[in-house]
Amino acid sequence: MTDDYNALLNRAKEKIPEELAQTERLEIPKVKGHVQGTKTIIVNLLQIAKITDRDPAHLLKFLLKELATAGETKGQNTTFNNKIPSKKLNEKIEKYTKLFVICKECGKPETKLIKEDGINQIKCNACGAKYTIHYRL
Repeated sequence: MTDDYNALLNRAKEKIPEELAQTERLEIPKVKGHVQGTKTIIVNLLQIAKITDRDPAHLLKFLLKELATAGETKGQNTTFNNKIPSKKLNEKIEKYTKLFVICKECGKPETKLIKEDGINQIKCNACGAKYTIHYRL
């Protein structure tokens, strides 16, 4: 019986269009910005926060801690008080996504940050998993 199941499963996988099989649910754009003197100005950090469905202040706090710098958001622009390469910023945003957005159980981005009894947790709306975040901001 398991051979029949595996054969059916393989046949179903073959029929999935290739573009559907390879697309990710969460596509985070690369940071856009420029260096002005000794500061780095990012113009799309609020858009990235919106796509990840996270509070922009939470994302900024994470980036400031990871990059060991100061910064702020004014209007649509986010300013860091150091010259930071875009590659490094993109790596940190990817790390944020893995820690605070993507479910560790099912790998889907439909999660919410919740706080229960003073403990920060992620609750997945797709599979129902709930787990503690072991990262202190």
